[in-house]
Amino acid sequence: MAKLLDRLAREMNRTGISHRSPKSRAWLKRNVKNLAGNNPRLALIRDKSKRGAISVIGRMYFYSYDPKTKETLPYYDRFPLVIPIEPYNDGFLGLNLHYLPPQLRLVLLDKLYNLLTDTSFDEFTRLKLSYSLLSSTSRYKEFQPCLKRYLFSHLRSRFIEVPADQWEIAIFLPTEQFVKASSAKVHRESRKQIRNSP
Repeated sequence: MAKLLDRLAREMNRTGISHRSPKSRAWLKRNVKNLAGNNPRLALIRDKSKRGAISVIGRMYFYSYDPKTKETLPYYDRFPLVIPIEPYNDGFLGLNLHYLPPQLRLVLLDKLYNLLTDTSFDEFTRLKLSYSLLSSTSRYKEFQPCLKRYLFSHLRSRFIEVPADQWEIAIFLPTEQFVKASSAKVHRESRKQIRNSP
């Protein structure tokens, strides 16, 4: 994954586009699919980067997942892009950003930037968040469709950490792999859930 994200970052720098700017967001929307190649999911899985520590809440990860209750779920994502928010003995609670369309992923991430530990966007940067914090205000209402419980026993790959300075790139990568529903249907239902939230 690091190679793919670095490739995107180099291309942005070559064209004079800075990260975390409106111009970079527009550029990513237009170009990320072409730069990622035919199957970005496979490129990410093949990455040799070391396993991220899931005990560190507030970072961003890709991984492959096979849900325990997949037979009863209306749909699920086999390749989540998740920000863990609470650890459990057998897994964790996290925000799978793939449940939002890319524009709303950016809206939510922009709001979450208020919860950064620092603004250096380096290996120490993370989000200070929890379920109670997110659910206590309508400010973060976009988190609701993203909230998922994950079990360690159902992980099917290592964790691939997305560096903080590349979060905005990662949210636009077309890596979601929904089963039993199209991305369009999932995103429609997520928008509806957000609209109907108090």
